[in-house]
Amino acid sequence: MKKSMKKTSLFSTYLISVLFIIQPAIVWGESATNSVPSAAAFGLPNFVTLVEENRQVVVNISTTKESATVQHQLPPQFRGLPDEMLRYFFGIPKGELDGFRGRGDRDSYKGEKRSHSLGSGFIISKEGYILTNHHVVDGADEVLVTLWNRKELKAEVIGSDKRTDVALLKIKTTDLPEAKIGSRKNLKVGQWVLAIGAPFGLDYTVTHGIISALGRALPNDTYVPFIQTDVSINPGNSGGPLFNLAGEVVGINSQIYSSSGGAMGLSFSIPIDIAMNVVEQLKANGKFVRGYLGVLVQEVTSELSESFGLDSPKGALVGQTYPETPAEKSGIQAGDIILEFDGKSIQKSTDLPPVVGITPVNKTVVVKVLRQGKLKQFNVTLAALDSGSSNVIASQKSSGTSSNILGAEIKALDKETLIALNIPYGVGVVKVFGDPAESAGLQQGDVIVTIGFKAVKHSKGLKKLLKSLPKNRSLPVRVIRDGRSIFLPLVLKG
Repeated sequence: MKKSMKKTSLFSTYLISVLFIIQPAIVWGESATNSVPSAAAFGLPNFVTLVEENRQVVVNISTTKESATVQHQLPPQFRGLPDEMLRYFFGIPKGELDGFRGRGDRDSYKGEKRSHSLGSGFIISKEGYILTNHHVVDGADEVLVTLWNRKELKAEVIGSDKRTDVALLKIKTTDLPEAKIGSRKNLKVGQWVLAIGAPFGLDYTVTHGIISALGRALPNDTYVPFIQTDVSINPGNSGGPLFNLAGEVVGINSQIYSSSGGAMGLSFSIPIDIAMNVVEQLKANGKFVRGYLGVLVQEVTSELSESFGLDSPKGALVGQTYPETPAEKSGIQAGDIILEFDGKSIQKSTDLPPVVGITPVNKTVVVKVLRQGKLKQFNVTLAALDSGSSNVIASQKSSGTSSNILGAEIKALDKETLIALNIPYGVGVVKVFGDPAESAGLQQGDVIVTIGFKAVKHSKGLKKLLKSLPKNRSLPVRVIRDGRSIFLPLVLKG
C-alpha cells in the first residue's frame, strides 16, 4: 500500500512539472521555444491595426511669422571685419550693411526675425479641409502642411475660434484620406484612447492611454468641456487627433498641465462634437458666433445647496443678470438656480457655458430654474456673444457702523455708487472682525444686497433684519464683489 502511494505521489509531481513547463505555451498561444507574450494576453487592444488604418489622415503643420524689424548687435571682436566676412559668418544680407558704410558705425545691423512653430492636424474631408488648434496657426503669415507621403502644401486659414481653440485649414488637393468622426456622447472614464502627432517635431509619433475624466473645465476655457486623459501629449501634438479603439476621432489634443513643459500625465482634448459645430460656421462665415444668455453663474456648494433648499448640490447659481440681455428680458433673476437649458440637464455651473455657446443665435430655448424653492421655466431667445464691457466700480470713503450680530463693520452707499454697481440698494462691508461674516466668507469691499432673499436697503435696517431671520440654518447672502454678483452661505447663531 505504501509503495503504491509513493508511485502515485511521484506521478503527481511529474504531471505538475510537465504542466508548469508547457504552461507558457498554453497562456501565450505560442510554442514553448517562442513564449513572447502578445498584447491580447494582457487584455490590451491591438494598436498596430488602429495606427496603420488611421495614420494617413494625420498631418504635420509648420508656421512662419515675420516679426518687426529688430536691431542685431555684433560682438566687439568682429567689428571692423570686411562686409563679405560678416555676410558669410552671420548671414547678413548685402543691403543691410550698406547704410553703415562710411559712417564708422558698423557695430550693428538690421534684420527680419522669423519664428517657426510646429503642430499637428488631421484631414476631415477629401476636398482638403484640415482641423487643428487656433493657437497653432494664430498670427502666422504662412502655414505649411506636410502629408503622410511627405508632400508639402501651403494651407489657407479658412477661420479660427480662440475660445474653443479650433482652426480650419484648406489645402488645394483632392482624393485625400479623411478621418472618421466620432462623438463624445459614448465616451467613458477608463476607456482606451490613442494620439498621433508630431511632438517636438518628431512626425507620426503614437502615444496611448485612458480617459481619466470628462467634462473638465479649465481656467479661461469655460466654453469647452475638455476630455482629460493620461495620453502623453507634448509640444507639437497640439491640433492632432485623439482616437477611440474604433478608429474614430473623438477629440483634438489641445493642452497639457505641466511645470516643465513636457507631458506629466494630464492632457486635455477638445470634444470633437464641439469642434465640428465650430467647423460648420467657419466654413460658411470664416468665424464662429456663439449664443449669449447674459448671466454670471457660480457653483452650488454643499452649504449653498442647504441655503436654497436643495437636497444636494446641483445646477448653476445665477449671481447676476446683465442689463438688456436675453436672461434679463426673459425674467431670469439673481438667485435663480438653472437646472435645465434647452432640454439639457445642468449639474454643475461649468455645464452651462458650453451648451449656451453652441446654441444657434436667435433660437428660443426653454430654461428651467429653481427660485426660492419653486420650479419655474422661461422662454429665452439667445443673442450673439460679443466682447461686452465691464463696469468700473468707484471706491468711496465713508464712516462705518459696527454690527456685532453680523461680525462686520458696514457702511451706507451713496446713489452714484449704487448706479455704478447696477443695484437698487445695498450696504458696503468696511471690515470683517468675526463670525458669522468671517465663516461665510465676507470680505472687506463686498456690498451686501440681500440676506435670505430679503433686501438690505440701508445700514440702519440691517440689525433689525438680522434679528428677524431664521437662526442656525444656512441663508443665501447676495454680495457684489469686484463688480460681480455672488452668493455666500451665512449661518446666524440663535
